[in-house]
Amino acid sequence: MDNLPRIHPTVVHMLADTAAAAPEREALACGSERLSYAQYLRCVAGFAHELTAAGARDRNVAIVMGNSIDVCLAIFGVHAAGACAVPCNPMYTGRELGAILQDAAPHAIVYAADRRDVVEPVADALRIAHRVCVGPGERRLTAWADQPSLALPRPLPEPDRIATLQYTGGTTGRSKGANLTHRSIAVNISQREALVPVPPDGQRLLCVMPLFHVYAVAMCLHNMVYAGGTLVIVPRYTPDAVFDLIEQERITIFAGSPTLFIGLMAHPRFGSIDFSRLDASYSGSAALPEELLRRWEAATGAPVIEGYGQSEAGPVISFNPLQGLRRPGSVGVPVPGTDVQIVDLDEGTRALGVGEKGEIRVRGPQVMSGYRNLPEETAATLRGGWLYTGDIGEVDSDGFLFIRDRKKEMAKVGGFNVFPREIEEVLYLHPGVQEAAVVAVPDPYRGEVVEAFVVLRPGTGTTADELMAHCSRNLAKYKLPATLHLAGELPKTAVGKLDKLQLKAQAAAASS
Repeated sequence: MDNLPRIHPTVVHMLADTAAAAPEREALACGSERLSYAQYLRCVAGFAHELTAAGARDRNVAIVMGNSIDVCLAIFGVHAAGACAVPCNPMYTGRELGAILQDAAPHAIVYAADRRDVVEPVADALRIAHRVCVGPGERRLTAWADQPSLALPRPLPEPDRIATLQYTGGTTGRSKGANLTHRSIAVNISQREALVPVPPDGQRLLCVMPLFHVYAVAMCLHNMVYAGGTLVIVPRYTPDAVFDLIEQERITIFAGSPTLFIGLMAHPRFGSIDFSRLDASYSGSAALPEELLRRWEAATGAPVIEGYGQSEAGPVISFNPLQGLRRPGSVGVPVPGTDVQIVDLDEGTRALGVGEKGEIRVRGPQVMSGYRNLPEETAATLRGGWLYTGDIGEVDSDGFLFIRDRKKEMAKVGGFNVFPREIEEVLYLHPGVQEAAVVAVPDPYRGEVVEAFVVLRPGTGTTADELMAHCSRNLAKYKLPATLHLAGELPKTAVGKLDKLQLKAQAAAASS
Protein backbone atom coordinates (compact mmCIF):
# COMPACT_ATOMS: atom_id res chain seq x y z
CA MET A 1 0.00 0.00 0.00
CA ASP A 2 3.07 2.27 -0.05
CA ASN A 3 2.27 3.40 -3.59
CA LEU A 4 -1.11 4.86 -2.67
CA PRO A 5 -1.89 8.58 -2.40
CA ARG A 6 -2.24 9.88 1.14
CA ILE A 7 -4.35 7.64 3.39
CA HIS A 8 -6.18 9.41 6.20
CA PRO A 9 -6.84 7.45 9.41
CA THR A 10 -10.58 8.11 9.00
CA VAL A 11 -12.83 10.36 6.92
CA VAL A 12 -13.16 12.63 9.96
CA HIS A 13 -9.42 13.24 9.90
CA MET A 14 -9.77 13.84 6.15
CA LEU A 15 -12.41 16.55 6.63
CA ALA A 16 -10.38 18.20 9.40
CA ASP A 17 -7.25 18.29 7.23
CA THR A 18 -9.10 19.79 4.25
CA ALA A 19 -10.77 22.40 6.44
CA ALA A 20 -7.39 23.38 7.88
CA ALA A 21 -5.81 23.63 4.42
CA ALA A 22 -8.66 25.51 2.67
CA PRO A 23 -11.06 26.89 5.31
CA GLU A 24 -12.76 29.46 3.06
CA ARG A 25 -13.16 27.27 -0.03
CA GLU A 26 -16.75 26.41 -0.94
CA ALA A 27 -17.46 22.86 0.20
CA LEU A 28 -21.20 22.27 -0.16
CA ALA A 29 -23.83 23.87 -2.36
CA CYS A 30 -27.52 23.07 -2.53
CA GLY A 31 -29.74 25.70 -4.09
CA SER A 32 -29.01 29.00 -2.36
CA GLU A 33 -27.35 27.30 0.63
CA ARG A 34 -23.54 27.32 0.73
CA LEU A 35 -21.00 26.16 3.30
CA SER A 36 -17.24 26.71 3.32
CA TYR A 37 -14.96 23.96 4.62
CA ALA A 38 -14.53 25.82 7.90
CA GLN A 39 -18.31 25.97 8.32
CA TYR A 40 -18.63 22.33 7.24
CA LEU A 41 -16.28 21.24 10.01
CA ARG A 42 -18.01 23.40 12.65
CA CYS A 43 -21.42 21.92 11.83
CA VAL A 44 -20.04 18.40 11.94
CA ALA A 45 -18.37 19.14 15.28
CA GLY A 46 -21.52 20.66 16.76
CA PHE A 47 -23.68 17.70 15.78
CA ALA A 48 -21.03 15.23 16.93
CA HIS A 49 -20.96 16.81 20.39
CA GLU A 50 -24.75 16.49 20.57
CA LEU A 51 -24.64 12.81 19.65
CA THR A 52 -21.80 12.14 22.08
CA ALA A 53 -23.78 13.78 24.89
CA ALA A 54 -26.72 11.53 23.98
CA GLY A 55 -24.54 8.44 24.48
CA ALA A 56 -24.10 7.51 20.82
CA ARG A 57 -20.37 6.77 20.90
CA ASP A 58 -19.69 3.14 19.86
CA ARG A 59 -23.36 2.69 18.98
CA ASN A 60 -25.40 2.78 15.79
CA VAL A 61 -27.11 5.92 14.49
CA ALA A 62 -29.62 5.60 11.64
CA ILE A 63 -29.90 8.32 9.01
CA VAL A 64 -33.11 8.60 6.97
CA MET A 65 -32.70 11.64 4.74
CA GLY A 66 -32.84 12.67 1.12
CA ASN A 67 -30.20 14.71 -0.68
CA SER A 68 -29.39 17.92 1.17
CA ILE A 69 -26.55 19.67 2.93
CA ASP A 70 -27.93 18.28 6.21
CA VAL A 71 -27.42 14.65 5.18
CA CYS A 72 -23.73 15.35 4.51
CA LEU A 73 -23.40 16.90 7.96
CA ALA A 74 -25.29 14.00 9.53
CA ILE A 75 -23.02 11.35 8.00
CA PHE A 76 -19.80 13.08 9.03
CA GLY A 77 -21.29 14.07 12.39
CA VAL A 78 -22.12 10.46 13.26
CA HIS A 79 -18.58 9.40 12.40
CA ALA A 80 -17.07 12.29 14.35
CA ALA A 81 -19.10 11.22 17.40
CA GLY A 82 -17.39 7.83 17.30
CA ALA A 83 -20.67 6.20 16.31
CA CYS A 84 -21.57 3.91 13.41
CA ALA A 85 -23.65 5.43 10.60
CA VAL A 86 -26.59 3.42 9.27
CA PRO A 87 -27.73 5.18 6.08
CA CYS A 88 -31.28 4.22 5.09
CA ASN A 89 -33.31 4.78 1.95
CA PRO A 90 -35.70 7.67 2.72
CA MET A 91 -38.23 6.21 0.28
CA TYR A 92 -38.67 3.04 2.31
CA THR A 93 -42.08 2.20 3.65
CA GLY A 94 -42.54 1.61 7.37
CA ARG A 95 -42.30 -2.15 6.81
CA GLU A 96 -39.01 -1.89 4.88
CA LEU A 97 -37.47 0.63 7.27
CA GLY A 98 -38.62 -1.33 10.30
CA ALA A 99 -36.87 -4.51 9.12
CA ILE A 100 -33.54 -2.69 8.77
CA LEU A 101 -33.80 -0.75 12.02
CA GLN A 102 -34.81 -3.85 13.94
CA ASP A 103 -31.62 -5.50 12.70
CA ALA A 104 -29.42 -2.42 13.22
CA ALA A 105 -30.82 -1.58 16.69
CA PRO A 106 -29.83 2.11 16.51
CA HIS A 107 -29.36 4.18 19.62
CA ALA A 108 -30.48 7.30 17.74
CA ILE A 109 -32.10 8.24 14.46
CA VAL A 110 -31.70 11.36 12.31
CA TYR A 111 -34.46 11.88 9.80
CA ALA A 112 -35.94 14.40 7.39
CA ALA A 113 -39.12 16.19 8.44
CA ASP A 114 -40.97 14.97 5.36
CA ARG A 115 -40.40 11.36 6.49
CA ARG A 116 -41.86 11.89 9.97
CA ASP A 117 -45.04 9.90 9.27
CA VAL A 118 -42.99 6.85 8.32
CA VAL A 119 -40.14 7.15 10.81
CA GLU A 120 -41.95 8.02 14.04
CA PRO A 121 -44.17 4.89 14.24
CA VAL A 122 -41.12 2.69 13.57
CA ALA A 123 -39.04 4.57 16.15
CA ASP A 124 -41.89 4.20 18.67
CA ALA A 125 -42.21 0.47 18.03
CA LEU A 126 -38.46 -0.06 18.41
CA ARG A 127 -38.16 2.38 21.32
CA ILE A 128 -35.49 4.55 19.74
CA ALA A 129 -35.18 7.26 22.35
CA HIS A 130 -32.93 9.87 20.74
CA ARG A 131 -34.46 11.37 17.60
CA VAL A 132 -33.33 14.31 15.48
CA CYS A 133 -35.86 15.68 13.00
CA VAL A 134 -34.30 17.94 10.38
CA GLY A 135 -35.88 20.14 7.73
CA PRO A 136 -38.21 23.07 7.05
CA GLY A 137 -40.06 24.08 10.18
CA GLU A 138 -37.67 21.96 12.25
CA ARG A 139 -34.07 22.35 13.26
CA ARG A 140 -31.12 22.45 10.82
CA LEU A 141 -27.69 20.90 11.25
CA THR A 142 -26.24 24.06 9.68
CA ALA A 143 -26.99 25.94 12.91
CA TRP A 144 -23.35 25.67 14.07
CA ALA A 145 -21.88 27.12 10.85
CA ASP A 146 -20.80 30.46 12.35
CA GLN A 147 -19.58 29.32 15.76
CA PRO A 148 -15.80 29.50 15.32
CA SER A 149 -14.96 28.07 18.74
CA LEU A 150 -16.34 24.61 17.90
CA ALA A 151 -13.86 21.75 17.62
CA LEU A 152 -14.33 18.05 16.99
CA PRO A 153 -14.95 15.79 20.00
CA ARG A 154 -11.91 13.94 21.25
CA PRO A 155 -10.70 11.34 20.82
CA LEU A 156 -11.24 11.14 17.07
CA PRO A 157 -12.56 7.78 15.80
CA GLU A 158 -10.20 4.82 15.80
CA PRO A 159 -9.45 3.35 12.35
CA ASP A 160 -10.44 -0.20 13.22
CA ARG A 161 -13.85 0.65 14.65
CA ILE A 162 -16.95 0.03 12.54
CA ALA A 163 -17.76 3.28 10.75
CA THR A 164 -20.73 2.33 8.59
CA LEU A 165 -23.34 -0.38 8.59
CA GLN A 166 -24.22 -0.32 4.90
CA TYR A 167 -27.32 -2.28 3.96
CA THR A 168 -27.32 -3.85 0.52
CA GLY A 169 -30.04 -2.95 -1.95
CA GLY A 170 -32.00 -6.16 -1.43
CA THR A 171 -32.90 -6.51 -5.13
CA THR A 172 -32.17 -10.24 -5.00
CA GLY A 173 -33.47 -11.01 -1.52
CA ARG A 174 -33.20 -9.77 2.07
CA SER A 175 -31.15 -6.63 2.61
CA LYS A 176 -27.94 -7.44 4.52
CA GLY A 177 -25.88 -5.04 6.63
CA ALA A 178 -22.20 -4.90 5.66
CA ASN A 179 -19.83 -3.80 8.44
CA LEU A 180 -17.21 -1.36 7.10
CA THR A 181 -14.41 -0.02 9.29
CA HIS A 182 -13.03 3.50 9.20
CA ARG A 183 -9.77 2.08 7.89
CA SER A 184 -11.40 0.15 5.04
CA ILE A 185 -13.30 3.25 3.91
CA ALA A 186 -10.28 5.56 4.17
CA VAL A 187 -8.01 3.14 2.32
CA ASN A 188 -10.60 2.70 -0.41
CA ILE A 189 -10.74 6.47 -0.98
CA SER A 190 -7.00 6.48 -1.64
CA GLN A 191 -7.25 3.34 -3.79
CA ARG A 192 -9.82 5.08 -5.99
CA GLU A 193 -7.73 8.25 -6.04
CA ALA A 194 -4.78 6.27 -7.46
CA LEU A 195 -6.76 5.42 -10.62
CA VAL A 196 -9.23 8.32 -10.80
CA PRO A 197 -7.46 11.30 -9.20
CA VAL A 198 -9.34 14.54 -8.66
CA PRO A 199 -7.08 17.59 -9.04
CA PRO A 200 -7.13 19.83 -5.95
CA ASP A 201 -7.89 22.93 -7.99
CA GLY A 202 -11.53 23.74 -7.42
CA GLN A 203 -13.34 20.80 -8.99
CA ARG A 204 -17.14 20.98 -8.86
CA LEU A 205 -19.03 17.69 -8.79
CA LEU A 206 -22.77 17.41 -9.41
CA CYS A 207 -24.34 14.85 -7.06
CA VAL A 208 -27.60 13.47 -8.44
CA MET A 209 -27.26 10.01 -6.93
CA PRO A 210 -28.91 9.47 -3.51
CA LEU A 211 -26.52 10.14 -0.66
CA PHE A 212 -27.76 7.22 1.43
CA HIS A 213 -26.23 4.97 -1.23
CA VAL A 214 -22.64 3.74 -1.05
CA TYR A 215 -21.87 4.91 -4.60
CA ALA A 216 -22.78 8.53 -3.90
CA VAL A 217 -20.94 8.52 -0.58
CA ALA A 218 -17.74 7.17 -2.13
CA MET A 219 -17.75 8.96 -5.48
CA CYS A 220 -19.37 12.25 -4.45
CA LEU A 221 -19.28 12.99 -0.71
CA HIS A 222 -15.87 11.52 0.21
CA ASN A 223 -14.39 12.26 -3.18
CA MET A 224 -14.88 16.00 -2.91
CA VAL A 225 -13.66 16.27 0.68
CA TYR A 226 -10.47 14.39 -0.22
CA ALA A 227 -9.80 16.79 -3.11
CA GLY A 228 -11.10 19.92 -1.42
CA GLY A 229 -13.68 20.34 -4.18
CA THR A 230 -17.26 21.56 -4.13
CA LEU A 231 -20.14 19.10 -3.88
CA VAL A 232 -23.17 20.54 -5.69
CA ILE A 233 -26.23 18.62 -4.50
CA VAL A 234 -29.39 17.98 -6.49
CA PRO A 235 -32.13 17.65 -3.82
CA ARG A 236 -34.66 16.14 -6.20
CA TYR A 237 -33.79 14.80 -9.64
CA THR A 238 -35.32 16.18 -12.79
CA PRO A 239 -33.52 16.43 -16.14
CA ASP A 240 -34.13 20.19 -16.17
CA ALA A 241 -32.53 20.57 -12.74
CA VAL A 242 -29.44 18.67 -13.91
CA PHE A 243 -29.10 20.66 -17.11
CA ASP A 244 -29.56 23.98 -15.29
CA LEU A 245 -26.95 23.14 -12.65
CA ILE A 246 -24.38 21.84 -15.12
CA GLU A 247 -24.32 25.29 -16.68
CA GLN A 248 -25.04 27.53 -13.69
CA GLU A 249 -22.66 25.81 -11.25
CA ARG A 250 -19.82 25.31 -13.77
CA ILE A 251 -19.81 21.55 -13.17
CA THR A 252 -16.55 19.74 -13.98
CA ILE A 253 -17.51 16.22 -12.86
CA PHE A 254 -20.84 14.45 -13.25
CA ALA A 255 -21.53 11.28 -11.27
CA GLY A 256 -24.34 9.23 -12.77
CA SER A 257 -25.75 5.82 -13.53
CA PRO A 258 -26.96 4.14 -16.73
CA THR A 259 -30.58 5.09 -16.10
CA LEU A 260 -29.59 8.74 -15.56
CA PHE A 261 -27.57 8.81 -18.76
CA ILE A 262 -30.48 7.25 -20.66
CA GLY A 263 -33.02 9.72 -19.30
CA LEU A 264 -30.82 12.77 -19.91
CA MET A 265 -29.91 11.76 -23.46
CA ALA A 266 -33.59 11.23 -24.30
CA HIS A 267 -34.51 14.76 -23.14
CA PRO A 268 -35.13 17.47 -25.77
CA ARG A 269 -32.67 19.86 -24.05
CA PHE A 270 -29.73 17.47 -24.14
CA GLY A 271 -28.36 18.61 -27.50
CA SER A 272 -28.31 22.28 -26.52
CA ILE A 273 -26.50 22.08 -23.15
CA ASP A 274 -23.04 23.61 -22.74
CA PHE A 275 -20.81 20.77 -21.47
CA SER A 276 -17.58 22.64 -22.18
CA ARG A 277 -16.46 22.72 -18.52
CA LEU A 278 -17.14 19.01 -17.99
CA ASP A 279 -13.87 17.10 -17.52
CA ALA A 280 -15.27 13.65 -16.78
CA SER A 281 -18.36 11.64 -15.90
CA TYR A 282 -18.45 8.70 -13.52
CA SER A 283 -20.71 5.74 -14.12
CA GLY A 284 -21.59 3.32 -11.35
CA SER A 285 -24.44 1.58 -9.52
CA ALA A 286 -25.09 -0.74 -12.50
CA ALA A 287 -23.41 -1.89 -15.68
CA LEU A 288 -23.28 0.73 -18.45
CA PRO A 289 -23.98 -0.61 -21.95
CA GLU A 290 -21.09 0.25 -24.25
CA GLU A 291 -23.29 1.97 -26.82
CA LEU A 292 -24.62 4.38 -24.18
CA LEU A 293 -21.08 5.22 -23.09
CA ARG A 294 -20.09 6.10 -26.65
CA ARG A 295 -23.18 8.27 -27.18
CA TRP A 296 -22.66 10.23 -23.94
CA GLU A 297 -18.97 10.81 -24.65
CA ALA A 298 -19.67 11.92 -28.21
CA ALA A 299 -22.30 14.41 -27.05
CA THR A 300 -20.44 15.88 -24.06
CA GLY A 301 -16.83 15.65 -25.23
CA ALA A 302 -15.83 14.27 -21.81
CA PRO A 303 -14.80 10.70 -20.98
CA VAL A 304 -17.01 8.35 -18.99
CA ILE A 305 -14.94 6.65 -16.32
CA GLU A 306 -16.67 3.39 -15.49
CA GLY A 307 -15.92 1.48 -12.33
CA TYR A 308 -17.15 -1.46 -10.31
CA GLY A 309 -17.93 -1.84 -6.66
CA GLN A 310 -20.10 -3.39 -4.00
CA SER A 311 -21.32 -2.36 -0.57
CA GLU A 312 -19.30 -5.28 0.79
CA ALA A 313 -16.09 -3.95 -0.77
CA GLY A 314 -15.85 -0.48 0.64
CA PRO A 315 -17.20 -0.05 -2.19
CA VAL A 316 -14.65 0.45 -5.01
CA ILE A 317 -13.09 -2.65 -6.57
CA SER A 318 -11.91 -1.46 -10.00
CA PHE A 319 -11.89 1.56 -12.28
CA ASN A 320 -10.85 2.54 -15.75
CA PRO A 321 -7.88 4.84 -15.18
CA LEU A 322 -8.50 8.52 -15.81
CA GLN A 323 -5.07 8.75 -17.42
CA GLY A 324 -3.78 6.14 -19.84
CA LEU A 325 -5.59 3.17 -21.33
CA ARG A 326 -9.35 2.96 -20.89
CA ARG A 327 -11.36 0.10 -22.32
CA PRO A 328 -15.02 0.81 -23.22
CA GLY A 329 -17.31 -1.92 -21.99
CA SER A 330 -14.89 -2.76 -19.19
CA VAL A 331 -15.03 -1.68 -15.54
CA GLY A 332 -11.29 -1.21 -15.57
CA VAL A 333 -8.46 -2.67 -13.57
CA PRO A 334 -8.37 -3.48 -9.85
CA VAL A 335 -7.52 -0.57 -7.57
CA PRO A 336 -4.05 -0.88 -5.96
CA GLY A 337 -3.74 -3.43 -3.19
CA THR A 338 -6.69 -5.43 -4.51
CA ASP A 339 -6.63 -8.91 -6.04
CA VAL A 340 -9.42 -9.90 -8.42
CA GLN A 341 -9.86 -13.45 -9.67
CA ILE A 342 -12.36 -15.21 -11.90
CA VAL A 343 -13.23 -18.63 -10.50
CA ASP A 344 -15.46 -21.53 -11.51
CA LEU A 345 -19.19 -21.21 -10.86
CA ASP A 346 -19.57 -24.53 -9.07
CA GLU A 347 -17.14 -24.56 -6.14
CA GLY A 348 -15.46 -21.20 -6.62
CA THR A 349 -12.00 -22.60 -5.93
CA ARG A 350 -10.51 -22.98 -9.42
CA ALA A 351 -9.03 -19.85 -10.94
CA LEU A 352 -9.95 -19.40 -14.60
CA GLY A 353 -7.87 -18.00 -17.43
CA VAL A 354 -8.08 -15.00 -19.73
CA GLY A 355 -11.45 -14.74 -21.45
CA GLU A 356 -13.13 -17.42 -19.32
CA LYS A 357 -16.37 -16.45 -17.58
CA GLY A 358 -16.85 -17.20 -13.90
CA GLU A 359 -17.60 -15.66 -10.53
CA ILE A 360 -15.60 -12.61 -9.51
CA ARG A 361 -13.88 -12.85 -6.15
CA VAL A 362 -11.98 -10.02 -4.50
CA ARG A 363 -9.31 -9.67 -1.82
CA GLY A 364 -8.15 -6.37 -0.36
CA PRO A 365 -8.05 -4.08 2.69
CA GLN A 366 -11.35 -2.39 1.77
CA VAL A 367 -13.46 -5.55 2.11
CA MET A 368 -16.09 -5.65 4.86
CA SER A 369 -15.49 -7.51 8.12
CA GLY A 370 -18.79 -9.37 7.69
CA TYR A 371 -22.57 -9.04 7.68
CA ARG A 372 -24.32 -7.96 10.86
CA ASN A 373 -26.21 -10.79 12.60
CA LEU A 374 -25.76 -13.16 9.63
CA PRO A 375 -22.95 -15.61 10.38
CA GLU A 376 -23.98 -18.15 7.73
CA GLU A 377 -24.23 -15.53 4.97
CA THR A 378 -20.89 -14.08 6.11
CA ALA A 379 -19.25 -17.53 5.92
CA ALA A 380 -20.69 -18.09 2.44
CA THR A 381 -19.55 -14.70 1.14
CA LEU A 382 -16.15 -14.42 2.84
CA ARG A 383 -14.24 -17.63 2.14
CA GLY A 384 -10.51 -18.20 2.46
CA GLY A 385 -9.81 -14.47 2.64
CA TRP A 386 -11.84 -13.75 -0.52
CA LEU A 387 -15.07 -11.82 -0.99
CA TYR A 388 -17.30 -13.76 -3.39
CA THR A 389 -19.20 -11.06 -5.23
CA GLY A 390 -21.95 -13.09 -6.90
CA ASP A 391 -21.10 -11.30 -10.15
CA ILE A 392 -20.01 -13.08 -13.30
CA GLY A 393 -17.14 -11.63 -15.27
CA GLU A 394 -13.98 -12.20 -17.22
CA VAL A 395 -10.59 -10.52 -17.60
CA ASP A 396 -8.72 -9.82 -20.80
CA SER A 397 -5.01 -10.20 -21.48
CA ASP A 398 -4.32 -6.68 -20.13
CA GLY A 399 -6.09 -7.35 -16.83
CA PHE A 400 -9.23 -5.33 -17.61
CA LEU A 401 -12.34 -6.68 -15.92
CA PHE A 402 -15.64 -7.13 -17.75
CA ILE A 403 -18.91 -7.69 -15.88
CA ARG A 404 -21.12 -10.15 -17.71
CA ASP A 405 -23.96 -10.63 -15.24
CA ARG A 406 -25.13 -11.44 -11.75
CA LYS A 407 -24.67 -15.07 -10.85
CA LYS A 408 -28.29 -15.19 -9.71
CA GLU A 409 -29.45 -13.66 -13.00
CA MET A 410 -27.65 -16.08 -15.30
CA ALA A 411 -30.09 -18.31 -17.21
CA LYS A 412 -29.59 -21.99 -17.93
CA VAL A 413 -31.31 -22.44 -21.29
CA GLY A 414 -31.37 -26.05 -22.44
CA GLY A 415 -28.09 -26.66 -20.63
CA PHE A 416 -26.37 -23.55 -22.01
CA ASN A 417 -25.30 -20.61 -19.84
CA VAL A 418 -26.98 -17.42 -21.08
CA PHE A 419 -26.00 -14.03 -19.70
CA PRO A 420 -28.81 -11.42 -19.87
CA ARG A 421 -26.35 -8.55 -20.09
CA GLU A 422 -24.94 -9.85 -23.38
CA ILE A 423 -28.44 -9.73 -24.89
CA GLU A 424 -29.00 -6.25 -23.45
CA GLU A 425 -25.78 -5.06 -25.08
CA VAL A 426 -26.99 -6.39 -28.44
CA LEU A 427 -30.36 -4.66 -28.05
CA TYR A 428 -28.67 -1.35 -27.29
CA LEU A 429 -26.85 -1.56 -30.62
CA HIS A 430 -30.19 -1.09 -32.38
CA PRO A 431 -30.85 2.63 -33.01
CA GLY A 432 -34.51 2.26 -32.02
CA VAL A 433 -33.75 1.12 -28.44
CA GLN A 434 -33.71 3.63 -25.60
CA GLU A 435 -33.63 1.15 -22.70
CA ALA A 436 -33.54 -2.62 -22.40
CA ALA A 437 -33.61 -5.30 -19.72
CA VAL A 438 -33.47 -9.08 -20.00
CA VAL A 439 -34.50 -11.58 -17.30
CA ALA A 440 -34.55 -15.33 -16.88
CA VAL A 441 -37.88 -17.07 -16.29
CA PRO A 442 -38.73 -20.76 -15.70
CA ASP A 443 -39.65 -22.87 -18.71
CA PRO A 444 -41.06 -26.43 -18.48
CA TYR A 445 -39.15 -27.64 -21.55
CA ARG A 446 -35.78 -25.81 -21.54
CA GLY A 447 -35.50 -25.23 -17.79
CA GLU A 448 -35.28 -21.48 -18.28
CA VAL A 449 -35.70 -18.98 -21.08
CA VAL A 450 -34.95 -15.28 -21.30
CA GLU A 451 -37.47 -12.53 -21.91
CA ALA A 452 -36.62 -9.00 -23.03
CA PHE A 453 -38.30 -5.72 -22.07
CA VAL A 454 -37.58 -2.74 -24.33
CA VAL A 455 -38.41 0.96 -24.25
CA LEU A 456 -38.20 2.45 -27.75
CA ARG A 457 -36.65 5.79 -28.60
CA PRO A 458 -39.42 8.28 -29.42
CA GLY A 459 -40.35 8.56 -33.07
CA THR A 460 -38.43 5.54 -34.33
CA GLY A 461 -41.40 3.28 -35.09
CA THR A 462 -39.34 0.18 -34.40
CA THR A 463 -41.32 -3.05 -33.98
CA ALA A 464 -40.77 -6.10 -31.81
CA ASP A 465 -40.28 -8.21 -34.95
CA GLU A 466 -37.49 -5.90 -36.13
CA LEU A 467 -35.76 -6.20 -32.77
CA MET A 468 -36.03 -9.98 -32.79
CA ALA A 469 -34.53 -10.05 -36.29
CA HIS A 470 -31.70 -7.82 -35.02
CA CYS A 471 -31.08 -10.26 -32.15
CA SER A 472 -31.09 -13.21 -34.56
CA ARG A 473 -28.32 -11.56 -36.58
CA ASN A 474 -26.16 -11.07 -33.49
CA LEU A 475 -26.86 -13.97 -31.12
CA ALA A 476 -26.78 -17.76 -31.17
CA LYS A 477 -30.25 -19.24 -31.36
CA TYR A 478 -30.30 -20.48 -27.76
CA LYS A 479 -29.63 -16.92 -26.53
CA LEU A 480 -32.61 -15.37 -28.29
CA PRO A 481 -35.41 -13.97 -26.11
CA ALA A 482 -38.42 -16.26 -25.99
CA THR A 483 -40.55 -13.11 -25.77
CA LEU A 484 -39.80 -9.46 -26.42
CA HIS A 485 -42.06 -6.96 -24.65
CA LEU A 486 -42.33 -3.32 -25.74
CA ALA A 487 -42.92 -1.13 -22.69
CA GLY A 488 -43.51 2.54 -21.98
CA GLU A 489 -41.00 2.45 -19.11
CA LEU A 490 -39.04 -0.06 -17.05
CA PRO A 491 -39.38 -0.35 -13.26
CA LYS A 492 -36.50 0.99 -11.17
CA THR A 493 -35.32 0.61 -7.60
CA ALA A 494 -34.88 3.67 -5.39
CA VAL A 495 -31.24 4.05 -6.52
CA GLY A 496 -32.08 3.87 -10.20
CA LYS A 497 -31.20 0.26 -10.90
CA LEU A 498 -33.44 -1.80 -13.12
CA ASP A 499 -35.81 -3.74 -10.87
CA LYS A 500 -35.42 -7.18 -12.38
CA LEU A 501 -37.42 -8.85 -9.64
CA GLN A 502 -40.44 -6.83 -10.74
CA LEU A 503 -39.76 -7.67 -14.39
CA LYS A 504 -39.59 -11.36 -13.55
CA ALA A 505 -42.91 -11.06 -11.77
CA GLN A 506 -44.40 -9.33 -14.81
CA ALA A 507 -43.07 -12.07 -17.10
CA ALA A 508 -44.47 -14.78 -14.83
CA ALA A 509 -47.87 -13.09 -14.69
CA ALA A 510 -47.97 -12.78 -18.49
CA SER A 511 -47.27 -16.48 -18.96
CA SER A 512 -49.78 -17.72 -16.38
